[in-house]
Amino acid sequence: MRKLIAILCLGLFAALAVPAYSAEVAVLDWRRALLASDAAQRSMQDLEGRLSGQQQEAQSLGQELSQLQQRLQQEGDSLPDAERQSLIQEFQQKGSRFEQLRQQIMEAQMQAEQEFLQQAEPKLQEAVGQVIERHGVEVLVEPQGVLHAEQDLPNLTDEVIEILNTLN
Repeated sequence: MRKLIAILCLGLFAALAVPAYSAEVAVLDWRRALLASDAAQRSMQDLEGRLSGQQQEAQSLGQELSQLQQRLQQEGDSLPDAERQSLIQEFQQKGSRFEQLRQQIMEAQMQAEQEFLQQAEPKLQEAVGQVIERHGVEVLVEPQGVLHAEQDLPNLTDEVIEILNTLN
């Protein structure tokens, strides 16, 4: 009996002497959380509405450019010089406008993305803070940053999305 008590005491002492490394590690894909949020969906719909005219014009110009290119390739050598030059000039003008529209659309998308991220960052921090506290997370990593794990790590992304949707 004394041996059993001594072994239990030694085990308890050893457990107390060794620091506990039971860090709770979890995974969060913050990009997916932001993009899947209701606010991101509304922002994208708003952007599409603002850019719809330019996108339709660009699509129409793209089709016209394709037709002009095809005509120039098929008939270019047999067309009179003046008509061929006129087609080439039209192709260049439409191509320039197409490129201008494409650039404007890209800039508007980048600006909208930056505005959304600036607006969403405090909400994301709040949502992540709530999830960290709720689960007692000590280490939070991105899915791409996990090289190896003996077991599946808790993925908190969906929970962060739910909280983000309540903060809007």
